[in-house]
Order: sequence, then structure tokens, then C-alpha cells
Amino acid sequence: MNHTVSIDISQLRIGMYIQLDVGWMHHPFPTSSFKVAHSGQIELLRSLGLKQVRYVPAKSDVDAGAQPATPEPVAPEPPAGPDALALDGESQALASAGGLSGIRARRRAALAALTAQRLSLDRCDQRFNEATREYQRLAAKAAAEPRTAREQADALVAGCVAEVLDHGDSAIRLLSQGVGVQPALHPVNVMVLSLLLGRALGTPDVGLHGIGVAALLHDLGKQGLPAHIAEPAASLPPPDRKRYEAHVAESVALARRMGLPGPALVAIAQHHEMADGSGFPLGLHAEDLSRAGQIVALVNHYDRMCNPLHGAAALTPHEALSVIFAQHKARFDAVVLGAFIRMMGVYPPGSVVQLVNDRYALVISVNSARPLRPKVLVHDSRVPKDEALVLDLEKVPELGIRRSLRPAQLPREALDYLSPRQRICYFFERAVDAGPQGSAP
Repeated sequence: MNHTVSIDISQLRIGMYIQLDVGWMHHPFPTSSFKVAHSGQIELLRSLGLKQVRYVPAKSDVDAGAQPATPEPVAPEPPAGPDALALDGESQALASAGGLSGIRARRRAALAALTAQRLSLDRCDQRFNEATREYQRLAAKAAAEPRTAREQADALVAGCVAEVLDHGDSAIRLLSQGVGVQPALHPVNVMVLSLLLGRALGTPDVGLHGIGVAALLHDLGKQGLPAHIAEPAASLPPPDRKRYEAHVAESVALARRMGLPGPALVAIAQHHEMADGSGFPLGLHAEDLSRAGQIVALVNHYDRMCNPLHGAAALTPHEALSVIFAQHKARFDAVVLGAFIRMMGVYPPGSVVQLVNDRYALVISVNSARPLRPKVLVHDSRVPKDEALVLDLEKVPELGIRRSLRPAQLPREALDYLSPRQRICYFFERAVDAGPQGSAP
């Protein structure tokens, strides 16, 4: 991180690169860090009542001991750089006018963006919650009322398919901590990602519905197992392992009683099969696997790495994807795996990262059509946690991700601020801007 020096406002000169210590809602500049381009900016900073500012010698054209210059005033440079705030046209004009009008415009833009941001997350949380509760209801009826359970499953999946198809480009959204009903988190998570992966692979609507139903019901046969077997530790004694693996056949039997079509039954039967023959219960190879089965198996594997069963260490989404690509590649069809990696991005939602400006951030959303530039929540102690805006890295190409981190590697302040999820849950949202994006620190 570049060294900064605190100077009196009277020492401020054109050509200095400065960093403002006040929150970005409390100044009219489109950036929190910028190079002073003309005397009007200095006057504006003084009018804000600032006594001191920090400047970065390494990025500045002059030092603090330079004498005041008196160049001809020039028009302000357009905002650029890693901490530009994307305001709408009206707000941008007001902000460039400076003073109170600029601050008010910035606050209006920020409030609008925060409201849209919260509404979008609330909608995703609510839809995921509804899906988990609906799964609980249909799972309870699967044995005694299989046809009713089938109707409920079809209705749930049909609604999700309609949302996926209606969204155009879909963004994969990280959900709030503690969302959903615990026993249903895994099947609904697998359904959400399987639908998105199926769509990324160009699956027709009818086939997409079948993938969603298979993904939702793939573990239905676990209901009759004792908890220590249904959610096993890292290793099981052979008899218990055999009972655990039998849940695949039980899931298929329940799905057959529900009247699911053949392709969905096959996908359920293959959700633990691997392309290299290392899966179970039949040890099938790639040529024996259906596309739907391959999709559900990959997503199921990824979700279990991020949200493991008892006794296994959880991986961050970035780690899980890296391990699958580097160590488990042979287990999955190359086309399916390639589409999944492109869809999830290098840093899937839920990944903890450090940006190139050394700030810590949590990846919140990835647009499946443009996965290399996710949206991130950036740690900034100057901004209250509940006012933090999500930064769209696609709009600030200068500000990229330097590396992925484990939550334990974060400083305590950043860990509390970003609150990395102990359990990773996803839903989809429309991949369009809901409003202005936050400025980078």
C-alpha cells in the first residue's frame, strides 16, 4: 500500500494525489482518492471545513514543500480510476458543481443505490426461503402422497425455471447468513446452480425443468436414514457406508413413485457417479452418464465442498473451484466443467479476496455472462457496514482482485465488517444495474 502523509490544508497543491478520510457520502467528489487538477478543487476542499488531508507522495507530481502555483484554471477532469462512483447524469452534474449541492446529490444517489441493493437481496433471500420451505413440505409428503409431492416439486421448479429464463443474463447472488430451512439448504442450492449450469449449456426449456426436478429431489432417499449416516462424518464404517450409498436407490424409488420421467430418474441415479468411474453406486464412466446426471453430480460435489458434511473442513468457493479444476478434473465431463467454471467465475460469490489496492472484500454476485469482474462488498472503516455499497468491478477495470483469502486471514475489523458466510447459499437475480455503484476506497 502506498505511503501517505497527513498535511495541513494550506499545504495542498495542484498535482498532489490525495485520499479523503471522510465517508464518501460526505463530500461532493466522484472519487475518494484523486489527483488535484485545478485550484477550484482546493477551494472546494477548504469550503468543506477540512483542516488536514492525506496525500500520497509516490502518486503526486509535487511534494508538500512546493510553493503555490497559479496556473490558468482548467476544467475538471472526468472521474476515473479505481474509486469512481457511477452517478446518473443529473447527480454527476450536481456533484461537479461542488459544495452542498454535490454532497446532497451524492447522498441521493447513495440512498437510491442502497435501497435497490437491499431490495434485490431481500427478494433473493425471500425466494430462497420460500423454496426451502416448499421442499420441506413436499419431502414430508413424498412417501405417503407421492403425486401431490410431484405436483409441488413441478410447481417449485417451474417457477425457478421461469425466473432463470426471464432474467436474460443471470447473476449468481450470495445470500444472507442463516437464510432458509436447514435440511433443505443443500437440495435447493443444488437446484439453483444446476438450473443455471443447464442454461449455460444451452439446455432446452423442457430439459431444464427435468434437471431442476432431479437436482431438487436427488437426496430425497436420505429421509429414512439415521442422522449420523444421512449426514456422515468424513469416514464411515463399511456397514454404515453401505447404508449411506443406498440413499441413491431410495431417492430413485421415491421419484419413481412420484411419477417422474425417465431422464429425471436417471439423473437422480447418477448424482454420485463420476466420469472416471470413481463414483457410486455403479462406478459408471463418462460414456454411461447423461448430461443431466453430470450436471447434478458436479454441482452436488461443489456444494458439499463449500458446505461439507460433519467432520470435513469447509473450503471457500474459490478454493473449491480451484481444487475441482486442479485435482478432480478427471471426475467430470470437460464441457460441463468448463461451463461451470465460466459461470461461477474465478472468484465465485462468497469468496473472500484482497483487491489490488490492498482493501479486503467479499464477492457478492457474479454475472454468468461476464464472470471475470464480479461485484464485491469492500471493507471501508469510514463507511458504516449497513451503508456499504457493492462495487461493480466491471465498471472499475483498474481495480482488480489480487488474491483469494481464507476468512481466518482477515484482520478482525475486516472480518467483522464483511461477515463471510459460514454456509454458502445462492440464488439468481437479474444481471442488470439496479442503481449507482459505490466508489472504491
